[in-house]
This record gives sequence, C-alpha cells and structure tokens, in this order.
Amino acid sequence: MANSLPVEPTHTAEDAELWQSLKSAIAASSGFQRWRVEQLSSITTATSDEQFVRLYLLDTLETLAY
Repeated sequence: MANSLPVEPTHTAEDAELWQSLKSAIAASSGFQRWRVEQLSSITTATSDEQFVRLYLLDTLETLAY
C-alpha cells in the first residue's frame, strides 16, 4: 500500500457534514480499530484520525479491487 495521501477536493457544507458522520462511523468500527493497530508501525504519514480513515478506505478499496 502506498503511504501517500490524496489531495483533498473542495466540498459543500452538506458534503462536509456527511463526511464527518461517515468518518466517525468508520473510526468507531472494530475493523478500523484493528487495522489501525496493525498499521501504526508502518504508517508514518498519517497524523490525524481523518488521515487514518482516508488511508483505511484506500487500503480497503485496493484490497477489494485486487
């Protein structure tokens, strides 16, 4: 998995509210918590919960696409 983060596009207020809700739900999930513990030693670019959620989603999508 690449450790680079994508450029964040511009969002409407509605998009931002939806993202906050989605990010909170993902961060609270057991799958995310397990993944984050497994990744803490190898991911050095993520500094916030939002960045960890983005990396988790990218990793999950890459796995599904494979």
